[in-house]
Amino acid sequence: MKNYKILDILRRGRTDLENHLIDGLVDGRVSRREFIRHGSLLGLSLPFLGSVGFAAGFGGMPSLARAQGTPGATIRVASSVPAAAIEPVSVADAGGLLMLQQVGEFLCLDGPDLVLKPMLAESWKPNDKGDVWTFTLRKGVKFHSGAEMKADDVVASIDRLADPANSSNALSVFTGYLQKGATKKIDDYTVEFHLDAPNGNFPYMVSSDNYNAIIIPADYKGDFEKNFNATGPFKLEKYTPKVGASFVRNDDYWGEKALPDRTEFTFFADIQPMILALQGRQVDVINQLPVLAGVGLLNDPNVEILSLKSVAHHQVHMRCDMDPFKDARVRRAIALSIDRNKLQKGLMRGRASLGNDSPFAPVFPSTDTSVAQRQQDLTQAKQLMEAAGAGKGFKVTLTTERYLEIPEYAVLIQNAVKEIGIDLELNILDQGAYYGDAVFGKSNWLDSVMGITDYGHRGVPNVYLSAPLKSEGTWNSAHFKNKDYDQLASGYIAALDLEAQKQTAGKIQNLLLEETPVIFGYFFDYLTATAKGVTGVQPTAMSQNYLDRASKA
Repeated sequence: MKNYKILDILRRGRTDLENHLIDGLVDGRVSRREFIRHGSLLGLSLPFLGSVGFAAGFGGMPSLARAQGTPGATIRVASSVPAAAIEPVSVADAGGLLMLQQVGEFLCLDGPDLVLKPMLAESWKPNDKGDVWTFTLRKGVKFHSGAEMKADDVVASIDRLADPANSSNALSVFTGYLQKGATKKIDDYTVEFHLDAPNGNFPYMVSSDNYNAIIIPADYKGDFEKNFNATGPFKLEKYTPKVGASFVRNDDYWGEKALPDRTEFTFFADIQPMILALQGRQVDVINQLPVLAGVGLLNDPNVEILSLKSVAHHQVHMRCDMDPFKDARVRRAIALSIDRNKLQKGLMRGRASLGNDSPFAPVFPSTDTSVAQRQQDLTQAKQLMEAAGAGKGFKVTLTTERYLEIPEYAVLIQNAVKEIGIDLELNILDQGAYYGDAVFGKSNWLDSVMGITDYGHRGVPNVYLSAPLKSEGTWNSAHFKNKDYDQLASGYIAALDLEAQKQTAGKIQNLLLEETPVIFGYFFDYLTATAKGVTGVQPTAMSQNYLDRASKA
């Protein structure tokens, strides 16, 4: 009874939506994990979330305190080579965004548990519709140049990303929701985002999930590589394109000062030299370790493997507007020919979750887990091919990129579809040739009749629902156009309530199983390797790596 009195007190002054979430925790409709994650999204503070969890009988919040290591080390990291200049507006590759994040920070941070935590913003909250979000900024934050970060810097940083003229990589996140000029300064420490449409997951769009969205000075004129001027716990010492970089502790940092004196990054064109460098103790960390290439390290006693559950995946698209994939029955047949359990246990060595041909990974709280998992069924696949008039099979080319396990995945698909009469030729390109200009008409990725594309981790499924699947999506390589889907996706994105998101998610999952424009075969874990004795390394599944608590034994 005492706990319920505490709950009555905690409900006071809360919005109907917040109290609905609290009630859901109490009566069992919302799990503790879902409550913590969705509460943080709505801007409920971490102490408040812990209080409600305690009052509901679930214990307090997990501690956010981080172990204190030995200060003064130099942490050496092996990284992929940045593909282009380090530019906040346009950087898109793993090596480039790792460099960007070493000095740059976001309004909020998406943790490994998909719970948002304050970073440059102290708090945030939506209006009742979810189309205006208000962020309160942290005071006393300084750029490396010495100037204080204020609302003008946030407005200018986000406007750069939302401006179509800048060809920002973040347009895949903002298009349809946030335009240039829609970010408003209220005062020096308060910013409002006025959205084109309601968005229940908007804070993720200005978090570390949107890796371009670091906050930089309002008067930024370009050429970020000159000084890497941002707000983070490390500042630039030296950057040499194609070779490496080094950073030193920022003693004027607004938060807890970094433990390492320095961090050093060496760029490698291939994973095998990285592995040799780690085994030879020339580096301390491999930022991202592919499962197949790095299988020898998985049981090495001198190496620690940091494994994060992620929703990163490899999408297999089929052009819905071109033969032989105009008929959804053919697309379903291909999906049914694939043995997903073998993908999970063989290709990914158990370090992946099964995909069910929609963006809704098992780790998303809004995923409708009652939707049956698609399994291999060659009999049904052959029947669908016959019904579609393709019983004699056909020949088609799958075009893809040479990255991580994708080439091996392509071979497995090639062998699988052979069982239903399809002769699949493989065209495996380097990443530059595959992505091209990344616009329709100038990209093997977006123009190929069938392909496999790497998609990085996100804390919510919004980008996956929009960019590759909506009729006007900027990454719609399947050329999938379905009004019912568009309406459902917009409805899901607009929902502020977790239960409403789940209901819509189930409808989307079933529609995509029927249409199958894209095969989501698995969601792979993100692996980072460190030398034994190196502690405090904090990777994210977005290829970022926070090293401010890192140390060596």
